[in-house]
Amino acid sequence: MSDALTFVPLKAAGLHALTAGNLAEASRITGFDLPEEYLEHAWLWEMRSLQLEDEPADEEWVAWIVARADDRTVIGRSGFHARPNEVGMVELSYTVLPQYRRRGYAGQILRQLVSFAREHPAVRILRATVSPDNAASLATLSKFPFVHVGDQMDEIDGLELVFELEVES
Repeated sequence: MSDALTFVPLKAAGLHALTAGNLAEASRITGFDLPEEYLEHAWLWEMRSLQLEDEPADEEWVAWIVARADDRTVIGRSGFHARPNEVGMVELSYTVLPQYRRRGYAGQILRQLVSFAREHPAVRILRATVSPDNAASLATLSKFPFVHVGDQMDEIDGLELVFELEVES
């Protein structure tokens, strides 16, 4: 089995189906057998759906399916919070489903996100925010040249450590 991963945007239609709790329809739309765990994040899908109503240009940036390339098994989700802002900053996001953790997928996803950011001419800064209690994510992030630039209080996640990586296109 290959370790290569594929990243596919959910797009508005997939997000709408997930927001409605219709996993079968979201799977049909995306062409992936989406796992039940995707339904546990209805708040996220709704937030991204509303975001796309206001900012349709964000569609290719937010809410990606992450799957193994060889057998199309969905192992997580990823993307960015939005397209690059006025200073070229994007904040990354990724989650590996529990049954696929501790297999190196988080590092692979992060490597792909860094690569994507470096290849996109509008991106200048890649940001990652992590809970200080999330030892696994902090360990994964430490393998990359991110710099701790401060802390912030997130209304959903609480205290987060903020890391940034300057990207040269």
